[in-house]
Amino acid sequence: MANVKLAVIYYSSTGTNYQLAQWAEAGGKEAGADVKVFKVPETAPQAAIESNPAWKAHYDATKDVPEVTLNDLEEADAMIFSVPTRFGNMPSQMKAFLDTTGGLWFNGKLVNKVVSAMTSAQNSHGGQEATILSLYTTMYHWGAIVAAPGYTDPILFEAGGNPYGTSVTVDQNGKMKENVEAAVKHQAKRTVQIADAIKNANK
Repeated sequence: MANVKLAVIYYSSTGTNYQLAQWAEAGGKEAGADVKVFKVPETAPQAAIESNPAWKAHYDATKDVPEVTLNDLEEADAMIFSVPTRFGNMPSQMKAFLDTTGGLWFNGKLVNKVVSAMTSAQNSHGGQEATILSLYTTMYHWGAIVAAPGYTDPILFEAGGNPYGTSVTVDQNGKMKENVEAAVKHQAKRTVQIADAIKNANK
């Protein structure tokens, strides 16, 4: 699977989804993929970032993480997206980036890309499933192939049992309530395996 190119694309304000992205990167590498981690551009006003110490600290700590470009999507065989929940939907930062993919979509450049998604929220029923499904809605339009984890490994039940993608509950102090590292790595490996099968089938 060394020839599978996996892009892990995230948005994170205080670090949870950056951590999920790092675990996905590790899982992808364990599966033999060439993995790159990207963040989507921050669109919030600087004043909003400055008003939240945790947000400001994470913003400064990840300045060296490259921002994703449309070329990165075109080059990838597989993509894993990780975002926090915003009222049961993806954050505006991720939506703004996805809205720029029209040219790639129109030219069929995203067809048969293998995609998967993860999320976080402060409540276990705070829109986690809806957020992942909102991401997949865009990708169905691309003609991409969704690699949901389903219930393909018992480790998923230990992580909360979300069949659409790994999701984690975060407390008021920013600490994850569930141990989802193994589930994230499993999801990444499954995504790479499916991408490998599709890529080799087209040779």
